[in-house]
Parts: sequence; structure tokens; C-alpha cells
Amino acid sequence: MGCVDRRDDRACASARDEHDSPRAGHRGAGSNHKNLPWHEIEPPGHGIGRSRGGLTTKIHQAVDGHGRPLAMIVTGGQRNDGAMLTQVLAEIHVPRIGIGRPRTRPDAVIADRAYATGVIRSELRRRRIKAVIPDKRDQAAARKRRGRRGGRPPGLDADAYKGRNVVERFFALAKQWRGIATRFDKLAITYRAGVTLCAVLNWTRLLGDTP
Repeated sequence: MGCVDRRDDRACASARDEHDSPRAGHRGAGSNHKNLPWHEIEPPGHGIGRSRGGLTTKIHQAVDGHGRPLAMIVTGGQRNDGAMLTQVLAEIHVPRIGIGRPRTRPDAVIADRAYATGVIRSELRRRRIKAVIPDKRDQAAARKRRGRRGGRPPGLDADAYKGRNVVERFFALAKQWRGIATRFDKLAITYRAGVTLCAVLNWTRLLGDTP
């Protein structure tokens, strides 16, 4: 079972004036996007975040080993990927065939280097979930510089990590939907409904091909 997320960008063109243009003779961005006037801040219910790249939306999603979606959360594009992992895992509820409680804990989480933090690894260990996450290059270099004090590098199941592409394939499929790729919906709940519908159709398509 894999759990990764992907950004779905929304381009938003805006006119430039003297307030957001760099000063003469200077390079770089204009005013800080975190100090915007109140009327330019998106409401939380829109699920749209503003950054130097513009307005963006991010879909945090977990899929199983066949690329079938299990849980999803829509946030503004400025939200940190790793910070949403716990909430995504909490959304997983897989009904069992027959009697029994729904399954809520995956065997493993396959994710990219954006999730390679000590906090996330500790949280997965606490939940007894195997972490299949490659180490960041700067973390590996810092550990090597410290020698024995740096400790052992985290293990990585290379064969299991090859399965991370299933979530990428789902997002490639979802972005074929124009409404998902371009974010026409104003409210996050409406946008999430479109992503959910895409997930349902994906389940229907794959259910007959996989056990």
C-alpha cells in the first residue's frame, strides 16, 4: 500500500502594477505573498493557497498497490506535504469481506523524499507501519560527516519502492479531467467531489482486473 501526494496547480494571471513590481535596479520577486491585504486572501473553504507561484491547490492522496484511491484531502498548495500525512492515514477505512472492523492501518507507506523526516518516521513506527521512504541527500551527507555519532541510515526496501509509481499513474489519469487539472470549482468540497468521482470510476475500471 502506498501513500503519497501530488500537487495540482492552478494558474492565475494577474495584472502587475507599481506595488508588486521589483524596485528599479533590483532583481527578484515583489512584495511578500504572506503580507497580502484581507480582500486578497482566499477563504479556508476554497482550498486554494497563494504562493509566489500564484494560486495553487494540492491533493493529498493515498492509494493501494493497484493504484486504487483510499483517502484524499484537498488543501491549499502552500500546505506542507508531510504535515498532512497523519490526516490522510486517518481517512483510510477499508471494509473487510465478512465480519470485522474496517482496516485503517496499511502495512507500509511508500513515499518520496518529501516525507523523509524524523517526525514522520517516528509516527509510522508508533503506528507499526513500515516506512518505505528514501533518505534525503543532505541528511545522508550530514550523517556521514558525523561518523559513528550520525547513527545508521534508515533502511529502504528498494523493491517495494518501485511500486510508488502507482500513485503517479492515478494523478496522470485524474489530470485528464479538465475540471481537476484546471480547478474551475470555487469551493474545495465541490472540487473534492470531482476527484472522488474520478476515484470511483478508477475503482470500477480496475476492480475486474485485480483480485
